[in-house]
Amino acid sequence: MAKAHTSWTVLKHGPLERLSDNLWRVKGALPGMSLERVMTVVRRGDGSLLLHSPIALDETHQAELEALGPVAVLVVPNAGHRLDAPAYKQRYPKAVVFCPPQAKSRVEEVVPVDGTYPDYADDGVVRFEVLEGVAESEGALIVRSADGVSVVLNDVVMNMDKKKDLLGYFFTTVLGSAPGPRVSRLSRLVFVKDQPALRAHLERLASLPDLVRLIVSHEKVAHGEAAAAALRQAATYLKSS
Repeated sequence: MAKAHTSWTVLKHGPLERLSDNLWRVKGALPGMSLERVMTVVRRGDGSLLLHSPIALDETHQAELEALGPVAVLVVPNAGHRLDAPAYKQRYPKAVVFCPPQAKSRVEEVVPVDGTYPDYADDGVVRFEVLEGVAESEGALIVRSADGVSVVLNDVVMNMDKKKDLLGYFFTTVLGSAPGPRVSRLSRLVFVKDQPALRAHLERLASLPDLVRLIVSHEKVAHGEAAAAALRQAATYLKSS
């Protein structure tokens, strides 16, 4: 796990990609790895922004993000996604920090936590579910937009291609994280405690009315009917009973 940045540290990243009227994402690099991480940006009902797995952007793109609304909520989606959380809290001290319940103590090593997913009140645009079967270590962010519902997951579902560099090969091939969508061998070892429970939860998410998008924290988005198909495919990597 890379050491969390205490100052604003910009790594290579892409542009803000608009996905819907109130939803954006940014892909960015990880230190020493070919894998890309994803920040999801949601404009809440009050016009403020929620950032899921925050990524420090260069000043031009950070100004573009700030133009979307004030940064109000920082979501650290598991203990391994703390990299830029301290720098964001320093830059936006009024922003509140949320994380899954099991991750709270690890996240608090680098940034104060204001609440866990069950503490977040459904605001009409954003709600959280703690995923079943993972000992409260990860959750699902559910976003309502004009075009439908998006599910945002973190490491429990991977959706990327295999990598050829040494570390990328180890992560995607040896640890079974690609090709996706899938629940990786690594996730099954680290996060999953009850495979049938998680499988059932992923299948329930796939059945959400008006589901139009699946966003994960590493690389690919599944759009339209492919969103439900991706969740169902990932679920097949888990035992049903």
